Amino acid sequence: MSHLPATPKPVRLFNTLSGQVDDLVPMDGKELRMYACGPTVYDYGHIGNFRTFLAIDVLRRFLKLNGMPLRHVMNITDVDDKIIRNAAAAGVPIGEYTPKYVNAFFEDLEALGVERPEIIARATENIDRMVELIQKLADAGAAYRTEDGSWYFRLRAFPEYGKLSKKDLSGMEDGARVDVDEYEKDSARDFALWKAAKPGETSWETPIGRGRPGWHIECSAMSMKYLGDSFDLHAGGEDLMFPHHENEIAQSESVTHKALAHHWMHVRFLLVDGRKMSKSEGNFYTLRDLLLKGYKASAIRLALISVPYRHQLNFTFDGLVDATAAIDRLRTFNDRLMKGAFPAGENPDIQTAAKKAHEEYIAALANDLNTAEARAPIFDLVRLSNTAMDQGRFHQADGEAVKTVLADFDAVFAVIDDRDTEATRRAVEWAKQEGRDVVPELLAQQSLTDEAINALLAERDQAKKRRDFTRADQIRKELTEKGITIEDSKDGVRWKRK
Repeated sequence: MSHLPATPKPVRLFNTLSGQVDDLVPMDGKELRMYACGPTVYDYGHIGNFRTFLAIDVLRRFLKLNGMPLRHVMNITDVDDKIIRNAAAAGVPIGEYTPKYVNAFFEDLEALGVERPEIIARATENIDRMVELIQKLADAGAAYRTEDGSWYFRLRAFPEYGKLSKKDLSGMEDGARVDVDEYEKDSARDFALWKAAKPGETSWETPIGRGRPGWHIECSAMSMKYLGDSFDLHAGGEDLMFPHHENEIAQSESVTHKALAHHWMHVRFLLVDGRKMSKSEGNFYTLRDLLLKGYKASAIRLALISVPYRHQLNFTFDGLVDATAAIDRLRTFNDRLMKGAFPAGENPDIQTAAKKAHEEYIAALANDLNTAEARAPIFDLVRLSNTAMDQGRFHQADGEAVKTVLADFDAVFAVIDDRDTEATRRAVEWAKQEGRDVVPELLAQQSLTDEAINALLAERDQAKKRRDFTRADQIRKELTEKGITIEDSKDGVRWKRK
């Protein structure tokens, strides 16, 4: 049972296009249609990528908590320059190269508690839609074919180019072309819609010639296929604003003459230890790298979402330790709440505090997804409730009120339910198959299943009953060495993995 009011507060979100915080409401008054740029599956996802996917997950979870029906589409870019380059280096066709990274991406999303969108669109399954869009652009005079059979977007055919990124493009070179999927600098040039087939490259035979799509046309074609010519929200990382999203707008609106998306959300990239993340800096981490260092998936999730999406996040290992401790507090309290035998009645102070915490939590998220402000009242409520429990002033009705607040918190933050063991186990199995290093402590910890731990704790309990304290201490030491923390309390024995 949620505390949400019958008429929830509108969700307000910064709109890159308007430059202000706007109400996020469905155009049709029924269902919010949103498109989020997914991964380019040429390698394993890094934590900068996952910050974006997590911010979008927080948004969709909060919209659902607010009672908003969603139609969320995410694309998978499974053909582009990087993929072709990497597949060629590996000596395999792209159809054999990408599945490994597509599967890894979804495993990583699951580990981080990211919900799957309603629709997942793969570029290679939508080539016909891209070709149709290019034909329409050619008919509108916004696309032209070059001698080698490639097709380009004519930038001067779209005078509004630059309206999203607010760039001054007055120095645009008329007719200059760029045919790579990533621009190396802030230059506005005619960009490739369709690239003529090169020897050995994956290509498709189509009415506009043999070749493959450029990166930008993929998202335009797929977003409009599943969401219509004009939809509510387009989201992605800040690095996609220019040129990718700017190009999407130009391609789509040159044909439809309607706003592609009314609302644009961009998630800022992160720093690692105060520096830009890069392999040359030695501070480049995939999710799997962190799991294999012994950090929990839930802690990585909390660390990546605790700073609001429009603020620069400085990712540090100290921050991961803090996130781990915060989750331990939440889980320990939740366990106490669920198992505690509280007297009948209620404590007015707790009732008032629960209502206030919930209102502040919802208000913070409704105000441009301020996750930092949203978590603060929840932890205040946990502290107050723990103190009341210690003093015998926490009652059954208080338990119900606080459970409701925690449930609504976890509906969005998704860190109280413990799925960490499975995520770590998968990462360790993957590392063994790939010949990657795993810290020894993690291997030792993974060698113990939950059932084995419970069996050892039952044996310890029996040993204590027969006053064999040597064996009881031995079991505790054995578990501690394998990263299992045991807490003896009046409610019984609790354990958790470090």
